[in-house]
Amino acid sequence: GILEKIRLCLIKKLLPDLEDRRKYHEEFASSTSFHGVHNIVHTQSKARRVLWLLIVTGCLATAIWQICSRFIYYFSWPTTTTVVVQYVENVKFPAVTFCNLNRFQAHAVSNLKVIFLIWNIVSAIFQKFAMENKHSQELNDFLLGNQNFSIKDFTRKNGFYLNSSTLLECDFFGKPCYPQDFEQIFTEYGNCFTFNHNDLSARRVTLSGRGLHLLFDVQQDKFTDEPTLGYTDAGITFVIHSPQELPRFDGLGLLTPVGTHAQVAIRQLKSIIQEYPWGECKPDIKLQYHKIYSTNGCLLECKARYIQDWCGCLPFILPGNGTECDLLKFYKCVYPAVYDIEVKGLCTVGTHNSTCPAPCEETDYPTTVTYSNFGGEKAVKYFSTKLKKSPEYIRQNLVRIEIKYHDLSYKITQQQKALTISELLADVGGQLGLFCGASLITIIELLEYIFTNFCWMCIFLLLKAPDMPQWNNPCQKQPTHKEKKRGIQEC
Repeated sequence: GILEKIRLCLIKKLLPDLEDRRKYHEEFASSTSFHGVHNIVHTQSKARRVLWLLIVTGCLATAIWQICSRFIYYFSWPTTTTVVVQYVENVKFPAVTFCNLNRFQAHAVSNLKVIFLIWNIVSAIFQKFAMENKHSQELNDFLLGNQNFSIKDFTRKNGFYLNSSTLLECDFFGKPCYPQDFEQIFTEYGNCFTFNHNDLSARRVTLSGRGLHLLFDVQQDKFTDEPTLGYTDAGITFVIHSPQELPRFDGLGLLTPVGTHAQVAIRQLKSIIQEYPWGECKPDIKLQYHKIYSTNGCLLECKARYIQDWCGCLPFILPGNGTECDLLKFYKCVYPAVYDIEVKGLCTVGTHNSTCPAPCEETDYPTTVTYSNFGGEKAVKYFSTKLKKSPEYIRQNLVRIEIKYHDLSYKITQQQKALTISELLADVGGQLGLFCGASLITIIELLEYIFTNFCWMCIFLLLKAPDMPQWNNPCQKQPTHKEKKRGIQEC
């Protein structure tokens, strides 16, 4: 069989004799670049031979220990963080979204206080609200009797609006701006308006200390709140964010009460996070309805997918092209679905294995805010005459906000790999060179030496293997008629 053919081939090419193999070992020990080996072989003194054997063994063990520790450190995926401050001649101005703390006009909700409860249900998509059972019957009666009622249209018409009567002054870097420069969006505060949205005009600032100056009239007499539902403040809330991202108010909005002047100094902070396993980001994730990836945008799209699957409709405050949910579906399906999403953790953020991991790159705008009372006596008289309002009205309704860069610079916080592949190879080579005087060529020599001895061992074992039993083939001689008759057939 095959084994016999191998044996015949090896018999023709026998193993080298003992003397040839001894010479091969001596030549390897003399010529190898692995330092110290030739001192073990060629030293005549036994004591010195033992000493060199201990030295070579100890150095080899130390090198293996150091190399293993470097590999363990590398596979722990370590990172370092560097902070760089870059000064520039001009810097892009961020987007700013403004909302009135009073969500609806007084005349619109005087007979429809249930609207506050309805809006709580709608805004639960952004932030979880607890509904009190004492309002459930009133809410059910309203929903059953007003099935065609659109909270979206109602909020757009009767919520906070931006025109020449509510935006008294607007100036960006010495040039006037108008309500048309703001884009209306829906948030948990109802109608809100974003300046510098989508980065369409790429507004830039070339001097620190100058930026966006606004004067709002919140018109408390036309707007109302509901203290029993937690709406107790009057003023403007705003959030500073990237022009390509949606505003996020939950815990991040800045509040400016009426009768105050807020001066906001901002800085630009860019964060770069390594991909998994060094960091938590996943660069291959793309959003369907947002230009750039953000955890907030990903979370909204995740909720939109689940709600559309469960309820067969899509809330108007979520991104997507599905059929808009009516109020009854909001109350019967969307609100419970949001609760299930939160409880079951169907849309998670942060880690690489979550639904919405951390972005690989994001821009934040840390702020420093200082407040002062709005205007002195002369300023109050001036605006009182200009607006034909009483001084008390000026103090109770006007809000001035200034947003400007602290300086023309941005800070980059970058997460980097603490140990790269090239650095790992350099460390391994350094350990081998320091303790053994070895290199990649030395490793190839050792592999060749080990492979040669392994082949000799295999040949030796094959030559010394016991003979295979020989099985006779069935005879090809046809039995005679007489043998068939006797029932005897020899094989």
